[in-house]
Amino acid sequence: MKHIARKRFGQHFLTDGGIIEAIVKAIAPEPGDAMVEIGPGLAALTQPLVERVGRLTVIELDRDLALRLRAHGSLDVIESDVLKVDFTALAHRQAVPGLRVVGNLPYNISTPILFHLLDHVGVVKDQHFMLQKEVIDRMVAQPATSDYSRLSVMLQWRYAMDNVLFVPPESFDPPPRVDSAIVRMLPLADPPDIDLAHYGGLVQTAFSQRRKILRNTLGRWLDEKGFTGDFDLQRRAEEVPVSEYVSLAKSTQA
Repeated sequence: MKHIARKRFGQHFLTDGGIIEAIVKAIAPEPGDAMVEIGPGLAALTQPLVERVGRLTVIELDRDLALRLRAHGSLDVIESDVLKVDFTALAHRQAVPGLRVVGNLPYNISTPILFHLLDHVGVVKDQHFMLQKEVIDRMVAQPATSDYSRLSVMLQWRYAMDNVLFVPPESFDPPPRVDSAIVRMLPLADPPDIDLAHYGGLVQTAFSQRRKILRNTLGRWLDEKGFTGDFDLQRRAEEVPVSEYVSLAKSTQA
């Protein structure tokens, strides 16, 4: 029986064979990879991946789809909200180190998923995700551009990222109302030694009123931390490079 896409799950099923082949080529799966797919849906990407890696863990919230996936002998199915999945514990159960995480992420909760994975980045080898193109534009944006945002700063301190493939709406059923793309996210081998919660608080404060200069937002936060160093507060949040946010976090964390 044909599965009807459920709007509440943000379901748009990939159907374009050429695009699927291009995505698999970008991921470059190898036999034995500890690979996890988020939102496998109707298994359009799942099947070519599992053929190459041998066994695949999939995370699916939709009960009907999870039931279908369990019929596949080479899939370990986790029926759950991905935001509740402990990827660190999942990695420790794998035979090889480093999770390779892939998926067509539900666009309505893509940012929370990216932040959730940031908590587990230490066990991740790489990530390849289908996302709304404008989200990827923000992820890879440079300072002093309209796309540079809290998302840019929160991810770039920990990942090297590239937009590797454009995916048009007609590649899906039903077609989304937006353009999509594939992003590659490689955790940095030698990341800055900062506390993620502290860094997140700093960045959230800086971008809380992005039209205002930082003296009106981040200035008070820095005063509360007893910061006496040199930092130009006459700029807006989107004008500050990631490296400066990282340095500021280092100098203000306890």
